[in-house]
Amino acid sequence: MTTKQRLDLIERYIREHKYADLHTLAERCETSLSTIRRALDTLETRGLLRRHHGGATLVETDERAREYDFIARDERQAAEKHAIARHIADLVQPGMTVILDGGTSVYAVARLLVAKRLQVITNSLPIAALYADLGSLETIVTGGSIDSRLGVLVGPLCEQSLGQIHADLAILGGAGVTEAGVWNHNALIVATQRRMIAAAERTVFAIDGSKFGRKALALATGFDPRLCLVTDRAPAPAIAASVRAAKATLEIARAD
Repeated sequence: MTTKQRLDLIERYIREHKYADLHTLAERCETSLSTIRRALDTLETRGLLRRHHGGATLVETDERAREYDFIARDERQAAEKHAIARHIADLVQPGMTVILDGGTSVYAVARLLVAKRLQVITNSLPIAALYADLGSLETIVTGGSIDSRLGVLVGPLCEQSLGQIHADLAILGGAGVTEAGVWNHNALIVATQRRMIAAAERTVFAIDGSKFGRKALALATGFDPRLCLVTDRAPAPAIAASVRAAKATLEIARAD
């Protein structure tokens, strides 16, 4: 296969699927990971895709589509997400079974867990790609239908697989937090998160301060004693009071 043929094949695949990991591309092109990395670098310079650890994502020209693009969202509130991620990573002890959902705040946590010996269950394709070559973690990927724009697996098969497991901890993201609880913008994701919460002994939400006071499409969960919110700043008094009344936990992550 010539270089041009390889680039054309990768371009077609990423235009169709919006996201691709290195191993999938290497198998399709029957070549090495290093060759795929060089090809992705070339396509990134052409403005077609954006590289990230473990793969690449299509660059959308439509601004509304970018609202849902995993990498575009990953760039928002970066300093806050990093502080929250460090705080949550410290809560995870070696030997735990941990559920990780597909949010970008959770991906920031996932990056900090690579050296810990864990059993991880995830519906996130980027997290699965991140952990693909790590011997320290056992990674279990749920079934389901691929939402290529968000980089997650959702739907009945995903929910069914989550209904058959038990975990020590679930680490989730959210689109908004009000006195009622944590909200998210996609009904399929909300259904998946509810199954994750039910499967775990304890649930931690990674929520940057920009999410407070915001509603989304559906309420993922109300507050309860098994739920912890980790954020970068204190919420409005009404939200804090609701958290306390439900005996949930609110923890403030401090930046360096």
